[in-house]
Amino acid sequence: MAWKTDVVIAGAGSGGCVLAARLSELPDLNVLLVEAGPVYLDSRLPADVENGRQNSMKAHDWGYRHLPRRPAPRLPMPRGRVLGGSSSVNTCIALRGQPWDYDEWADLGLTEWGWESCLPWFKRMERDLDFQNAWHGNDGPLPIRRHRPEELTPWQAAFLEAAALRGFPACADSNDPTTTGAGPHAMNKLSGKRISAAIAWLSPEVRRRPNLRIVGGVTVDRVRWQGRRACGLDIIVDGEREVIEASEVVVAAGAIATPGILLRSGIGHEEDLKRLEVTPRVTRDVGRRLLDHPGTAIFFEPRREDLCRPDDALIQTVLRYSSAMDGKPNDMLLQPGSKLDVPGLPTMNKFILMAAVGKPKDVGRLTYTSTDPCERPRIDSLFFQSEEDLGKAVEAMEIAIALSETSPMRSLARPLAPPGLVHHRPRLLRAWVKRFCDSGYHPSGTAMMGLEADRSAVADSRGRVFECEGLRIADGSLLPTMTTANIHLSVLMMAERIADWMKAALAAT
Repeated sequence: MAWKTDVVIAGAGSGGCVLAARLSELPDLNVLLVEAGPVYLDSRLPADVENGRQNSMKAHDWGYRHLPRRPAPRLPMPRGRVLGGSSSVNTCIALRGQPWDYDEWADLGLTEWGWESCLPWFKRMERDLDFQNAWHGNDGPLPIRRHRPEELTPWQAAFLEAAALRGFPACADSNDPTTTGAGPHAMNKLSGKRISAAIAWLSPEVRRRPNLRIVGGVTVDRVRWQGRRACGLDIIVDGEREVIEASEVVVAAGAIATPGILLRSGIGHEEDLKRLEVTPRVTRDVGRRLLDHPGTAIFFEPRREDLCRPDDALIQTVLRYSSAMDGKPNDMLLQPGSKLDVPGLPTMNKFILMAAVGKPKDVGRLTYTSTDPCERPRIDSLFFQSEEDLGKAVEAMEIAIALSETSPMRSLARPLAPPGLVHHRPRLLRAWVKRFCDSGYHPSGTAMMGLEADRSAVADSRGRVFECEGLRIADGSLLPTMTTANIHLSVLMMAERIADWMKAALAAT
């Protein structure tokens, strides 16, 4: 059986949802969006997808595991397997990062991606409910708001008090690039309900378009070819192999799954294609460079049980600051967690202070060991190999300890892990950070955009895969360097721009 369409989008995560909505604005263009996970109607969302107060870690997950360091056990790497992808299961943090993140891209030769070029697209996609100024948009599909003081849990409110006592400035808007310090997170949730890319961009009105079709339960195997041109996808539905014929193919399966599709399609490093026994078509470094935010944390035991309630939001506030080792604006994030269950620790309800290195030096590796489209790859994050990344994380934990020792936080909780002896002994604290590290759940950069002469670059600045026609990438795989914040808004912004470029090209044909 062959399905036919003009454009097929492989993967209905953040990038795929944006592409489907924007491309289907062209009424004569037939768009097919396929997703491996289930496709729900907004009015029938499962509780874990709807609840923006907590991450959904299991019910709609791919089941990936990663290696944070050597030696260490592999840990979960949650990725959403559902319409909306990880935007349907994440913490709803809506940070853009810093202007210098995008100017860094422009300095690499991607001149269309400087901050001044990206800002209008950040504004276009958002409906900021708190601010109306030059930094924000008020008419976009994605609502963004910040928790009011009266909405904060005791632990979150105490964190802001502690930050003020330790001399950090108050920050009302973490997406204003002129600010720094501690304040409420910008978040894409309303009344505790997660506003995923699927809800924001694929509204009931958009889904009713006769030229847009969204299908769940589709495993994408590989791209089909006609010479150098992509002409569709080989897929698996209900255990049966089928074919999608299309004039344009967009791979938007996320930074973990997109490399697998590319490799099975003959796009990758020569050694990897040879090992997989796949005929090479384009020799580029797919999956050999994995970016992510390394994180570490310390845990606290609440002094009263009623301080940890089941429906508390996990994260509401953040401290952005500049590390002493780098000095670039806001290259570090420190945030409190109101309630976290950690197997192996002596109590179930805990507070947490967690840090993320915003601009890590270390890179990981993604390895596919077979051409089975259902195989999970080996994900080697390999954090804190560099002294710089490790030093920034240790510094962050020293700040976290200082905050926890202020009266607002000390009155709510006592140290649980690591033991108190570690807190003021640098060597022991360093050992704790190296041992207790994990992913910020922001894998990216596995099929990066760059200049054609750079063999580590897979696509150009508009997502077009080099050395072939009719094939683009539109997800976090494209990031050439890490942004200093959660990557969700960056991916949405990139997808908006790629969709606009595609619309212009398709309308001209």
